[in-house]
Amino acid sequence: MTEGNQMIELFRSAAAYINAHRGKTFVILLHGEALAPGNLPNIVFDLSLLHSLGVRMALVHGAAKAEAELVAGDSLPVTDAAAMARIRQQAGGVGIELEAMFSQGTSKSPMHGADIAVRRGNFINARPAGVVNGVDLQYTGRVRKINDEAIGRELAQDKIVLLPSLGYSITGEVFNLQPGEVATETAKALKADKLILFVPSDGVSDEDGAAVPTLSVAQGKECRDRLLARDDLESRCAGLALQAALRASRVGIHRCHLISCRKNGALLQELFTREGSGSLLSRDEAHLLRAAELSDVPGILQLIAPLEEDGSLVRRSRELLENEIGNFCIIEWEDTLIACAALYPVNGHFGEIACIAIDPRHRDRGLGERLLASLEQQARDAGIKVLLALTTSAAHWFQRHGFDESGFEDLPAERREFYNVQRNSKILRKHL
Repeated sequence: MTEGNQMIELFRSAAAYINAHRGKTFVILLHGEALAPGNLPNIVFDLSLLHSLGVRMALVHGAAKAEAELVAGDSLPVTDAAAMARIRQQAGGVGIELEAMFSQGTSKSPMHGADIAVRRGNFINARPAGVVNGVDLQYTGRVRKINDEAIGRELAQDKIVLLPSLGYSITGEVFNLQPGEVATETAKALKADKLILFVPSDGVSDEDGAAVPTLSVAQGKECRDRLLARDDLESRCAGLALQAALRASRVGIHRCHLISCRKNGALLQELFTREGSGSLLSRDEAHLLRAAELSDVPGILQLIAPLEEDGSLVRRSRELLENEIGNFCIIEWEDTLIACAALYPVNGHFGEIACIAIDPRHRDRGLGERLLASLEQQARDAGIKVLLALTTSAAHWFQRHGFDESGFEDLPAERREFYNVQRNSKILRKHL
């Protein structure tokens, strides 16, 4: 495939994500190393592209240094008058720099013709944090109220709202706020569709250093505690961002992304490709994805029965399903099994995706995509290079998710001998 054709296919594959994000509200947090000059212009270009695609954005920023150096766990820093003067100066400088970047429009600039309006204002009402454990925190504050109506009016007029991590009190004082708290409270007030937090690392890593693309709330808490216990700045930045994401999740923000501020294009890759780039903390309406167990067999049989009756799936006996249960994963909602799928190894090179079934009451919620993504990762971990799918009714769905139509002759010998000619299933394959 030529470079031009690759670009065309990539652009086409992003169409579904473009449509999904249009008109949505994102709150984005830039602080610490995300404000370093290296990759910041690229981040601004990518944010400008989101704006041009119809995404409404409130952009929270801190000072130009890493605030993680000032914070220990859930404690707050002491901000005296001298520190407050420096923070006000830094925040003003960062705001002006960001406004200048969003204003670029020369013919050689990626933002040529964007004509983006940025608005700042006293959108955050704050109160003093007061005395904590006997220590007067002075000009350190907490968010009292986000003026969501004023921000909403600006967003409705197609403007990007810029929010420094400063708050203003009813007595006319200015307080130093924690950027994570500002971002979380803003997302809550705006009922944002996403909270995006830029961190120095490639999202969240497990104990072995491997990237964790998706996190449940329980996994997020475990990773947060582990990251905050470390001494290095990169881990603490990720830990604080994850802490903010968990707070946002508790107040109703279902999707929080942690994305690298160093990797060029990480934001676009995370939002417009299936592979993503970074880590997603998602509540997914309390949907729990896990490996199936023998106790799940009755629920799976009940779930797949209608599809067996209409011929979409091959009939499976209870005995067969019990023997094959190790190949299945399921999704539960409030302790009820609502979706299932299976990965069958064919040989060391091929695996087959089969038996995808979703309760009709829970369709159009991305459950099939979650199951497929989980099984694809299992296949990669097992060293499988090619996934197969044989279907009589879902060929288009598989094609939308990267499968290509194939032929009988492309099936491995181990699978070819069990192919049911009477069903005449379409054969699809995907290279991992």
